[in-house]
Amino acid sequence: METRLDRYEGAKENKINQLRQLIDEADNIVFLGGAGVSTESGIPDFRSGEGIYNQESGLKYRPVDIISHTFFLEHPAEFYDFYKRKLLYPNAKPNKAHKALVRLEKQGKLKAIITQNIDNLHQEAGSKTTIELHGSVFRNYCMECGKKFKLDYIVEHEGIPYCDKCGGMIRPDIVLYEENLEHQNVDGAIKAIKKADLLIIGGTSLTVYPAATFAQFLKHDKVVIINKSSTYLDLQALLTIHDSIGEVLDSAIPKAVPAKKTTAKKPAAKKTATAKKTATAKKPAAKKADDKKADAKKPAAKTTTTAKKAATSKKTADKKTSDKKKAEPKKTTAKKTSSKKSKE
Repeated sequence: METRLDRYEGAKENKINQLRQLIDEADNIVFLGGAGVSTESGIPDFRSGEGIYNQESGLKYRPVDIISHTFFLEHPAEFYDFYKRKLLYPNAKPNKAHKALVRLEKQGKLKAIITQNIDNLHQEAGSKTTIELHGSVFRNYCMECGKKFKLDYIVEHEGIPYCDKCGGMIRPDIVLYEENLEHQNVDGAIKAIKKADLLIIGGTSLTVYPAATFAQFLKHDKVVIINKSSTYLDLQALLTIHDSIGEVLDSAIPKAVPAKKTTAKKPAAKKTATAKKTATAKKPAAKKADDKKADAKKPAAKTTTTAKKAATSKKTADKKTSDKKKAEPKKTTAKKTSSKKSKE
């Protein structure tokens, strides 16, 4: 049931945007959920118009009386008849709310789920940190020897299921009316809430104790209520949304983890490394160029030496020619003298 405020145009979207912002700013979120979380998986809640308490039990007893400790011990056959028909939904699958909470946990923001449900759907969806205040129908044990049994064993046996080891009666590991919650679970829930910087309460009318009082352990007012019907905390909560919890959480929680800034820098680093490799690759080329220059200079040196040798040879040749020329006039003179003498 929506409030009149939620029916105004844009009101719902504005509230979901507020929830997105609160989730974005938080680092330690705790979710406290009730039967309304699983109604979208086909499991009825207890107190709504179509809830279990308002349905015919099929027996002469009221549903609220049947799921009590006293009734279980005094009328186990009637208890199991009602229990198997009304409380067991082995084929139910996680819905949008369960899956959205898994995403929030993977993003490192959701630190704990505190659930009043007994259907195991949070775990089936993939949630790792779940505190089951009221136990689970998937766990069963013999009241005599303590042997444990899976849900299949209960479903397959007609009437009262008995232990195949000692013959004792088996009971589901759930908290019935008149029974106390496990102290370990209550302490764990309170401890988680005290550390939370945002508490999201969803799918619960907050009428079952002690879960209804857990919000008092918060040291701030950052409480979000998501429930189709009103609760006593609606006016005290920082944000209240009267709508489908599956739709709200699915819209408010990102479907992918935003990329971190450090991740964006990695390609740049890779580019630098590539640049270094390129620079390294260029070094041999530079060396090669130097070698070529060196090789180019070598022939020049050789040419110079050859030129020097040629010049030296030319000088020697010129000297010989000069000497030869000097020698030739003497011979001519000698001839002339000889010729003169013969004339005489």
